[in-house]
Amino acid sequence: MTGRLAGRFIAVTGAAQGIGKAIASDFRAEGADLLLIDLDAILLGETVALLGKYPGGKLLSSAVDITDAIGISKSFRDAADTAGRCFDGLVNNAGVNVFHAALETSDDEWHRAFAINLEGAWSCARAVLPDMINQRHGVILNIASTHSFTIIPGTFPYPVVKHALLGLTKSLALEHAGDGVRVNAIAPGYVATQKVRDWWNSQPDPEAARAATMALHPQGRIATPEEIARAAVFMISDECPFMTATCLTIDGGLSVRQHA
Repeated sequence: MTGRLAGRFIAVTGAAQGIGKAIASDFRAEGADLLLIDLDAILLGETVALLGKYPGGKLLSSAVDITDAIGISKSFRDAADTAGRCFDGLVNNAGVNVFHAALETSDDEWHRAFAINLEGAWSCARAVLPDMINQRHGVILNIASTHSFTIIPGTFPYPVVKHALLGLTKSLALEHAGDGVRVNAIAPGYVATQKVRDWWNSQPDPEAARAATMALHPQGRIATPEEIARAAVFMISDECPFMTATCLTIDGGLSVRQHA
């Protein structure tokens, strides 16, 4: 690590596990001050304790529901007051898988998918954008998905909301390009998180399910959370100052492979 984010104050949502935890770990190792947000207070506390053992900047946390717009706004405001500064970056990572056949999707599941994966991201962006505009510097990074531009039958309405998240990314990027604010996205494919392992283990033959997932990928494996985190460091840093309204795909070639 080379201190690439030293002096930055960055919020990461869904930071208690998986991709979010890996991103928070790399950001801290690169010298960033952090606000970690997650609904799961226990896991969040464990993550804060783990990251607190390593050298780095300020480490703040807030156990708040991403769908609570008022609570989110307060968490960001309180953290900025505590840190005595405005946010330089935001990673909208919090999300939930909602997979159904279209006509089997209940109203509650439809609203849940949008409330967490899209409206939560917008609430966080809205909390940091005014200060970013005022200071004429800031980066918002949305963790999208290959579902943002491909469709897997039976995963409704997840690709609908992930397409919308990519639209939010591009719209905000163009709205605020002249304000010194960059807005980008990362689109992971399959990543070796607990959610993926849980899905394998829910299948009648977990090892066969795992092997089938690996076989989809040209490299014969799926990504690690750490591989997504290293890309996030690059995207949130000043190493790509002319990159905005862009989605970086990290899927080992999965989304461009034509299946037989």
